[in-house]
Amino acid sequence: MIRHFLNLILSLLPPSRMFALRNYLLMLSGVELGRAVKFCGRGWIFGRGSLHIGTETWISPGVIVHTHVDVGIQIGDRCDIGPGVEFIPGSHDIGNSLRRAGCGTAKPISVGNGCWIGAKSIILGGVNIGEGCIVAAGTVVTQNIPPNSLVAGVPARIKRQLKK
Repeated sequence: MIRHFLNLILSLLPPSRMFALRNYLLMLSGVELGRAVKFCGRGWIFGRGSLHIGTETWISPGVIVHTHVDVGIQIGDRCDIGPGVEFIPGSHDIGNSLRRAGCGTAKPISVGNGCWIGAKSIILGGVNIGEGCIVAAGTVVTQNIPPNSLVAGVPARIKRQLKK
């Protein structure tokens, strides 16, 4: 309940200002923040699950994080998360024909240090994005990404390896 109240307060603030106040409110709601995190507005944090955002990470306006009490979401240091990115750890097993969305499941999400995740990308549960990766805008990440890779597409495919 506190996160919904927090989301309402944060939605009233200018989207890319007042970061100290934003960070204070986020920490009150149980979000773990590193030093100098910039969490912009117009986004939303759902659920009561664990969320850790590393030092000097930028979270653009409109980012939506669906947390889950059974698994955590870790975003590394010095990451840049583009506008409208969604983190979704939950899913369902495939059920029978009476209800295809079977039992609910949840898997953790981890984003390594120094990553850049482009606008409107979707990061699904069970994914580890290695350090130094670029996820192109609009990409749906369904599998682990090795360090220093550039990925794009639906689902994400490695386009090239990047220099360290």
